[in-house]
Amino acid sequence: MAENKMAVMPVGKLIFEMSLPPLFSMFLQYSYNLLDSAFVARLSENALTAVSLSFPITTLMNAVSIWIGVGINVLIAGHLGKREQEEANKTFTLGLILSFLVGIILNITVLLIISPYFKSFTENNDIYTLCMEYMGVCSFMQIPNMVHIVIQKMIQATGNMIEPMLFQLTGVITNFIFDPLLIFGIGFFPAMGIKGASTATVWGYSVSMVLAFIMFLKAKHKIALKTVGFRFEWSIVQKIIILGLPSFIMNALNAFTVTIVNLFLVAYSDTSIAFFGAYFKIQQLIIMTINGLIQGCLPIMRFNYGAGNLKRLQSVFRYSTILVTSLMMFGTLIIMLFPTQILSLFMASEKMRSYGIIAMRIMAAGYLFCGLSTMISTYMQAIERVLSSIMIQIFRQMFFLIPIMWILEKALLINGIWIAFPVTELLTFVVAVILFLRLRFQNNNKEIVGGK
Repeated sequence: MAENKMAVMPVGKLIFEMSLPPLFSMFLQYSYNLLDSAFVARLSENALTAVSLSFPITTLMNAVSIWIGVGINVLIAGHLGKREQEEANKTFTLGLILSFLVGIILNITVLLIISPYFKSFTENNDIYTLCMEYMGVCSFMQIPNMVHIVIQKMIQATGNMIEPMLFQLTGVITNFIFDPLLIFGIGFFPAMGIKGASTATVWGYSVSMVLAFIMFLKAKHKIALKTVGFRFEWSIVQKIIILGLPSFIMNALNAFTVTIVNLFLVAYSDTSIAFFGAYFKIQQLIIMTINGLIQGCLPIMRFNYGAGNLKRLQSVFRYSTILVTSLMMFGTLIIMLFPTQILSLFMASEKMRSYGIIAMRIMAAGYLFCGLSTMISTYMQAIERVLSSIMIQIFRQMFFLIPIMWILEKALLINGIWIAFPVTELLTFVVAVILFLRLRFQNNNKEIVGGK
């Protein structure tokens, strides 16, 4: 049997080969999300506010998809590292069934909660109506989103990063093409307004799902569906849930963060909510693009941990940390140097620009610390230190951000909200380093973290 490239290929080359496709895919995906808001902003500021208020819900939906997908990815990569082919096949089959079931449940749940959710944030009837129109359609993205992410993560776990990039890219292009056509009614397409944006989103995810199935069935992969003698095993479901939980928490807490910030901002104006929603799309473009690089590193670290190759595991961690640091510094410079140009994408009013430019520069100051702590969290996830990985994310978004924001907002008003972000990232980085050094001490500088 030929050696898996994750075991033998030079680390630098392997990371680039494994990480560039998901990095590129995430960049395109979140570029689309940003442009989607930019298109909607041309309808009205209320429409942009509606998309901003919807963002926590769509982020939470995506977080559940990533939860199941990453859990499957980590579990399969570990099985392949141990040469447990049968277990890898069983994990994928069960994960695919699980994605359909969870997708249906979440789709129905979203439809039931959106009305009271939006009423709690706005008394503006126009904004409420736009929110309901947008999420009433967007909720149907969940099933195709979950299924295509599960197939994507399964294929990535085998070391194949190109096919997942292709079917995700196809969905993004579909979104990008139909977004302006359906929003503004170009050609023979009807002018659907904000509902056109959500319709294009659902179409994009559906195309990705169909193409993912076609690629999986037609191409030869290192993983196959197990149909003969298959049983639904709760032990595998539990492992998927546990191993994917840090990724879910990281993404779900983003939704939680936006919700909490909106609760603070609602006391100021709808414009401030619209601004933060637009800014968060920019932040997500930077951070989630870099997360694409991390997605490529995770299965490599997991594979080598499963194979017992701790020296190679350490090499991957060090190399990827350098790359993440460099990209985060680049993203920080973009925000610091071009805030006016970025805000112009969203038809920013003078009022939005008056505090938006300063706010963007303040919040961007924490990107580097965010990247480093996320890299440590991912490393913990790869070596099954799930609790430590989760703690890093919880400290960032809950234990630090909320009380710090509350204190600073009382003292500095709206500027205190923006300052809370870099302060939180710095403190989270300190916690991540402490957990990392504690793990190193526990293993006597020999195992897991690696010594001489």
